[in-house]
Amino acid sequence: MRMQHSQHYQRIASAIRFFTERKAQQPSLAELAQHLELSEFHVQRLFSEWVGVSPKQFLKFLTKQEAKRRLLQTNVLESALDVGLSGSSRLHDLLLSCEGVTPGQVRQLGAGLNIVYGRIDTPFGEALLALTGKGICKLGFCDDDGAFEQLLLELHQEWPRATISQDQDQGQVSAVGGRVFASCLGTLRGQSVKSAAQLPRLGLLMKGSPFQLKVWEALLAIPEGQIRTYQQVADAIEEPTAVRAVASAIARNPIGYLIPCHRVIRSTGEFSQYRWGPTRKQAMIGWEACRH
Repeated sequence: MRMQHSQHYQRIASAIRFFTERKAQQPSLAELAQHLELSEFHVQRLFSEWVGVSPKQFLKFLTKQEAKRRLLQTNVLESALDVGLSGSSRLHDLLLSCEGVTPGQVRQLGAGLNIVYGRIDTPFGEALLALTGKGICKLGFCDDDGAFEQLLLELHQEWPRATISQDQDQGQVSAVGGRVFASCLGTLRGQSVKSAAQLPRLGLLMKGSPFQLKVWEALLAIPEGQIRTYQQVADAIEEPTAVRAVASAIARNPIGYLIPCHRVIRSTGEFSQYRWGPTRKQAMIGWEACRH
């Protein structure tokens, strides 16, 4: 039996694809309901339970015009250059602590590192979550068993000499996964921000080149509910001509959602590609926009 959040997400994803393919026709709620094989009432309830707004309110955030309007409201990444691995600023707001793997540790290929992983339920489908004693080292989304196995293969390739094992009872992985999607942005559903701040920080263990780490740090400076362009990220790290390299670093982000590569789109308002699927990127952007 599929997990509840993931079941909701699969229907939301189907709705997003239907809307995207027919955006010129502006499909009605009745047409969307027919596509999903649900009543209009149940479609309304589906979106209300998943994101807290109506389908019409949610889908408006997925138009190119709305994306361009939101881009015009933002400037170059605020304080991005001041946010290092040991910085406070946005990391404090996110309740995150980040650590980059040292060159020496990279050469060791994960030797001496214990990693536990599991399959978790999220508002954006199922995901593989991998944990170390220093924090999360991988968070990737999957739609089926084959995609999950591919993520697991990537984990072994990224840390070939680490001891990697499945969290058999899912206790540790489920607890951290719940934290990621309940409070990683400083808000707990049904609890105050103050209550969220009293929780221990979530650690991230980031493995990448110095340039990639610099890009990923800049992504952490993008607030939830906001979007940026690839050029803005390049400008923020003082590499204005390195837009393609920035896009490549973003595409290689191993820790989805927490390092919010989904918040970067093209200057034209097109959402562009996403490591875990463009529909999932649209879902994340729309979900966050509705909360702000």
